[in-house]
Amino acid sequence: MNRFFAAAVVFCSSAVVLVLEVTVIRLVAPYAGDTLETYTAAIGVTLAAIALGARLGGAAADRRPHRPLLAVLLLLGGGTTLLARPVVLLLGPLCAGAGPFTALLLVGCGIAVPVALLSAVPPVVVKTQLADAARSGSVVGRLSAWGTAGALAGTVLTGYVLVALFPVSTILLLSGGATVAGGLLFAVRGALFSRTGRPRNVLVLLGICLISGTLLVSVPSPCTAETAYYCARVTADPHRPHGRVLYLDDLRHSYVDLADPTHLEFGYTQWFGAAVDTQLPAGPVDSLHVGGGASTMPRWLAAVRPGSTSLVLEIDPAVAELARTELGLRTGADLAVVTGDARTSIVALPSRSYDLVLGDAFSGLSVPWHLTTLEFAEQVHRVLRPSGWYAVNVIDRGDRDFLAAQAATLSQVFSHLVLIVEHGTWGSPAGGNHVLLASDTPFDTDALAAALADTPVPGSLVAPGHLARLSSRGPVLTDDYAPVDQLLTPYL
Repeated sequence: MNRFFAAAVVFCSSAVVLVLEVTVIRLVAPYAGDTLETYTAAIGVTLAAIALGARLGGAAADRRPHRPLLAVLLLLGGGTTLLARPVVLLLGPLCAGAGPFTALLLVGCGIAVPVALLSAVPPVVVKTQLADAARSGSVVGRLSAWGTAGALAGTVLTGYVLVALFPVSTILLLSGGATVAGGLLFAVRGALFSRTGRPRNVLVLLGICLISGTLLVSVPSPCTAETAYYCARVTADPHRPHGRVLYLDDLRHSYVDLADPTHLEFGYTQWFGAAVDTQLPAGPVDSLHVGGGASTMPRWLAAVRPGSTSLVLEIDPAVAELARTELGLRTGADLAVVTGDARTSIVALPSRSYDLVLGDAFSGLSVPWHLTTLEFAEQVHRVLRPSGWYAVNVIDRGDRDFLAAQAATLSQVFSHLVLIVEHGTWGSPAGGNHVLLASDTPFDTDALAAALADTPVPGSLVAPGHLARLSSRGPVLTDDYAPVDQLLTPYL
């Protein structure tokens, strides 16, 4: 085999392996969440499949002619690449609810086989280049370098370009189709279409690829939009004619009533509203929102506090656009959306400019770790006016280790802290939404407790002694140490 052609085959097969590793995270997220476990499963399964494929490919290279072997590996590798999406979409609803093992199961079923098949290609190609044993080190090093370059190209191209331009189905169709074409090239060059070959085998493999491609484009996606960050979808509420729910991956993220912006469906948003009603003077409010989604709270503020201004920091421009097209969001001078990561966006905001900061950003069930740290809390403190306060929604369960860490962190920056939970649920292992309020001025807890008891989903304040004990056992989260996912799902 020509050395340049050999390098190209290794480069492309390695690139497709990393395309699979990156895209499977997007496929699995609607069922397992966009969590550290999902990323770990993708990396772990990929590495295990690479090791297995390299071992088996090297053994096969010593026993079989390289062209037929490469044709089979590439055709089957391309066909199973096309199957990755339909396999995950069909198995996802069945595996959902298995905790962190959901990600491992779905990733393994989705990409382990194609990654192993494509990882068997480099050792086969290496075998074709080892005509001179004295140059074996150079050959192995050169092809290893090309394989690494292909993996890097697949990672960068997928993460920076393809995901932004195309749905996952299109990315996998292009990757799998190109791999199948490479397999056909080896078949046409005499591997399986020669007189001694078996054309029927090629037709069977092509039939498998055709079926895989058909399933790829025909199995419906649960997403209204596949964004750069989420599988986003909007569903109607069967109990409210104008109610709409925004799902981001597996999380019911936002709810709006298109005809009534004062309606707050979720309990924690009702508690946000109770805090605004009782802790801020009457009149307009200048607010900053970390996490946008459907912009439920900015709309509510505009309706109940006319003249209020809201700045929304939303990481995903496609989610902001979906809120406009599907959820009736109207932006203007009183409600602006800035797209980009809140951690970098907040640095550019002026100090002492907001009465209220609401934190409602999630990646799966966890707040993105860099929005939980001491350094981020200091930025929130900087942009608040002296009498302003910060409210953050935290989902936790069990021993509330993450909630304890978040309380400990905020208590390092703010002088006063209160915790709101659903009435009667404190201490329940099931957990749920918790709202932490932090300020440098004391809260009117009597008025807040009365307002919380009157919300449709009644809330209550955790006793100061319980909150103090919770804060005392939590680690202070910093940019150097913020194990958010591990605190939410402890394994050790």
